[in-house]
Amino acid sequence: MIRDTSQQDAIIAAPAGAGLKRGAVWIGAAAALLAVCAFLLSSWRGSEASVSAARLRIAEVTRGTLVRDASVNGRVVAAVSPTLYAKAPSTVNLKVAAGDTVKKDQVLAVLESPDLSDALKREVSTYEQLKAEVARQQILARKQKLLAQREADTAEIDRLSAQRTLERYQSVGDLGIIAKIDFQKAKDAVKSSEIRAKHAAQAAELEGDDVQLALKTKANELERARLAMGEAQRRVDELTVRAPVDGFIGTLNVQNRMVVAANAPLMTLVDLSKLEVEIEVPETYVADLGLGMNAEVQLPSGTATGKLSALSPEVVRGMVLARVRFDGDGHGEQPKRLRQSQRVTARLLVEEKPNVLMLPRGPFVESEGGRYAYVVRDGIATRTPIRVGATSISAVEIQSGLQQGDKVVVAGTDAFNNASRVSINN
Repeated sequence: MIRDTSQQDAIIAAPAGAGLKRGAVWIGAAAALLAVCAFLLSSWRGSEASVSAARLRIAEVTRGTLVRDASVNGRVVAAVSPTLYAKAPSTVNLKVAAGDTVKKDQVLAVLESPDLSDALKREVSTYEQLKAEVARQQILARKQKLLAQREADTAEIDRLSAQRTLERYQSVGDLGIIAKIDFQKAKDAVKSSEIRAKHAAQAAELEGDDVQLALKTKANELERARLAMGEAQRRVDELTVRAPVDGFIGTLNVQNRMVVAANAPLMTLVDLSKLEVEIEVPETYVADLGLGMNAEVQLPSGTATGKLSALSPEVVRGMVLARVRFDGDGHGEQPKRLRQSQRVTARLLVEEKPNVLMLPRGPFVESEGGRYAYVVRDGIATRTPIRVGATSISAVEIQSGLQQGDKVVVAGTDAFNNASRVSINN
């Protein structure tokens, strides 16, 4: 009967020197642990603070193209949004309601103005009266010219008669049949008739000029009357308010059968086929802006591109109003499903700077004023003087103080309290 296995066990003696080897292993491990502790202790003593890496955002300095831009808020507005006004004191007869879609030249309202209607009637009457006077003056002009011509012709006949009498006297005067004095009288009669004929011809010419001038004066009066009548007609025609463009009625400022004063606003017409984005730009960016600058507009349907088309010369509460005109989708069309006064965000592309050192933009730019950055090396963040250049929405240019590949704390430096060295714990 076998009670246990003790009879089968054999005692093996430890080889000589095994205890020394085990002791050497323990001593080496202790030395390594002391070295690590000494290193950590020296690092901790060399830093002024310790921050967990989970609270920080660290980025690497890279080289590339920095797009300098500005993010601004805006709203969609109609590029063409005319307001229609009353041209005279009148009573309004509305033909449309707010929100109605209208076409160009469609009648929107009819204004009743008795004053303008009466003025048109007076101008028409004056024009017709002067028209009759001009016709009468034309008849008188022809009549006076005929009378003047008749006198000139009579004078010419008398001259010819005197000339023939002189010729008869001259033919017989050489023979001594008539007295010399009669011959002289005949010569004087010829001279006299020539003078009268000459004066009569000149008088007829002057009379013709006179009647032409009188006729021209009447014609000018008729032209003035015609222009006055046309102006009165134009003002009466303006009492019929028509749509200048296709669109819809945005706002009605009056009610039907309401009496309004001259130049009172009647309604606003909105043309949704031509929309723009009105943006508010901080005045710090205004010096870098220019017409034609590229812009990106964030819409619910995606991103649309455009160009800066207008820039206000006035600063209001630190902002400058500007307009962005859409480029279209390649066919000259604006983005679809846009609404009047819709809020959007726009990004103005101010400048592109190629081949520059840059960092992702973070709170460190504002907290340190762009003069210092914390560079991370071997778990220690060291406060390093830097100089920044152009900034964009997402990046900032580094002009000096950093090298490509450096690790920099871009967010969370508010916990460093401007310490020179900060230990970062993983």
